[in-house]
Amino acid sequence: MKYVDEFRDPQAARVLLRELDLSIERLGATPSKPLQIMEVCGGHTHAIFRYALKDLVPPALEFVHGPGCPVCVLPMGRVDDCVAIARRPEVIFTTFGDAMRVPGSQMSLLQARAEGADVRMVYSPLDALALAEANPTREVVFFGLGFETTMPSTALTVLDAERRGIKNFSLFCNHITIVPTIKAILDSPGMGIHGFLGPGHVAMVIGTAPFEFIATEYKRPLVVAGFEPIDILHSLLMVLRQLEAGEAKIENQYARLVDPNGNRVALEAITRVFELREFFEWRGLGSIDHSGVRMRAPYARFDAEKKFAIPNVRIADPKSCQCGEVLKGAIKPFQCKVFGRACTPQTPLGALMVSSEGACAAYYQYARRAHIETAA
Repeated sequence: MKYVDEFRDPQAARVLLRELDLSIERLGATPSKPLQIMEVCGGHTHAIFRYALKDLVPPALEFVHGPGCPVCVLPMGRVDDCVAIARRPEVIFTTFGDAMRVPGSQMSLLQARAEGADVRMVYSPLDALALAEANPTREVVFFGLGFETTMPSTALTVLDAERRGIKNFSLFCNHITIVPTIKAILDSPGMGIHGFLGPGHVAMVIGTAPFEFIATEYKRPLVVAGFEPIDILHSLLMVLRQLEAGEAKIENQYARLVDPNGNRVALEAITRVFELREFFEWRGLGSIDHSGVRMRAPYARFDAEKKFAIPNVRIADPKSCQCGEVLKGAIKPFQCKVFGRACTPQTPLGALMVSSEGACAAYYQYARRAHIETAA
């Protein structure tokens, strides 16, 4: 397969859907007792809704939306820290666009900009570094967030800043790791997930070996999946065939881009610049050991947490917001009491409604009318 149309071929989709039907029938799943497959990555969630796969797969197969949206799991207190840095008069605060509207306890970065803070949207950390070079009298801070997918570009930018001797650039590091997150879900009480669609973009960096514990320790299959409709349907079938055979393995459907050993250059950059934190606070999941990274001591001069005083206070989400339950797969977005009413992309109460990979944003964009009418 070379062209994207081949990954969206209706005839191929029909064949896969028939095979899914037969597999589910053999497994004895029913709509009242469905097979639960978690797609870890928010990119998969949006693809599932964009291509209406949720409505095409058999009703005895249930998608469970996972926590693989880095903006969504950012706790409110870290947003407050961003705002505190951004409001300093000497700072140009740079961030990706979907992080600008995530609410803190008082305001979002977008609201801080409206009140005079110099907050700018960038498309990569290199854009932030270019701003630092062009504004030598200002401190430019890049809001580094994301799973292992975005860690390499951030690490390489820090190394570039060191090589070029740029001193007015720093990183507010909120990068997180996927493996402890999945483990936290697997250890959750009442966990009923039968298998996983693994995050293809993360696996491009770290490979497939880090996921082996899911099969060996928890006896659950995981298939690293691509992001086109045929990728997702094929990966689902691979998971179901493992379940039929009574197996639990880590398989790689996304082999056209994912090397089992990962990307050596990217991993070397990550290891050189970052080290694991003892713990990191997640929205809805609480504190998870070794689930985030910080900058190593040799790069402390590029660490915004050391360069600036920040509040670093834990803030609870609004009681009406059920982001945590959605992130853990305990409820669907439309089951949240404020979904589509008090919480919309224009007036978000939680990060899942504003992120480009958030489950609530996917439901709102592609399926809100049906769910809101049903709830009413």
